[in-house]
Amino acid sequence: MRKSNQSIPSYLNDFLDWLEIQKGLSSKSQENYARFLKKFLDWLEKNELANIKPYELSPDHIWKYRVFLSRQCVASNSGQPLKKSTQNYYLIALRSLLNYFADKDILSLPAEKIQLARDKGDKQVRFLVLEQLEKLFKVPNVSKIEGLRDRAILETLFSTGMRISELTALNRNQIKIKPNSKEELELSIIGKGGRVRTVYFSERTLFWLNKYLETRKDNEKALFINYRSKKNAPRRLSNRSIEKSMKKYVIMSGLPLNTTPHVMRHSFSTDLLAKGVDLRTIQEFLGHKSILATQIYTHITSKQLKEIHRKYHSDIK
Repeated sequence: MRKSNQSIPSYLNDFLDWLEIQKGLSSKSQENYARFLKKFLDWLEKNELANIKPYELSPDHIWKYRVFLSRQCVASNSGQPLKKSTQNYYLIALRSLLNYFADKDILSLPAEKIQLARDKGDKQVRFLVLEQLEKLFKVPNVSKIEGLRDRAILETLFSTGMRISELTALNRNQIKIKPNSKEELELSIIGKGGRVRTVYFSERTLFWLNKYLETRKDNEKALFINYRSKKNAPRRLSNRSIEKSMKKYVIMSGLPLNTTPHVMRHSFSTDLLAKGVDLRTIQEFLGHKSILATQIYTHITSKQLKEIHRKYHSDIK
């Protein structure tokens, strides 16, 4: 590692180039990162730190910036303090800048020193509503093979309620799509604890899977493969690779930063529950050994149930 005499703000353009070339981010993603990072650069200037070098950045600086985001910084559209999820967008951009310094062998604070803001609701089940899901589905660039693969992955996660490890274990020969068929696909998988269950691929999901599979000219066994793996390395997509891709799409779509592949499983479950499906059936869909594991979803529709009770039962004397 080397000490650089350049100021942190002077690295902005090279950092954005790094996001494009090294991380493969689109111009839109680069714009988002630039916007989030500008908040930090403006804060440096306001606090007479515009000439600070990467190696001079300290945990104390980070702490003061976090206090600024939490207490002084306000959302331009509402005039209210920034939400925890929004604060995290700015912190993630700063983390990426520190990762850039590390990649360039420039001495600086490790990215791990920046902790994300915690929300009191973090322990609650997180899920996306249909409008948010559609927003997420439309982010991957389906004109490129990686984007088409990722669209198929997102659709599959929501359609089946699979765990990410179950999805990455899928093989191509398990997906048999009949030409012009409008039927769902039923597939038996071995889930957590060795329990066998049936998952269902919707017609829409099969459409995207078929478009993705039509691009596959290789002989790889795995259903979802990595297009950037080293020569002779296994190409089956890993859990980590999917998590990283999804994190990128979440940032691009403006969804809560705590949206993970497992949130898709929660979204699958809560969508069924909200539509009246009973817990025992959802338990079968998810492959839970005990109904107690499935009951974590019951609180989500409590508000909806309250509205139903008020509408249909409040007139009883």
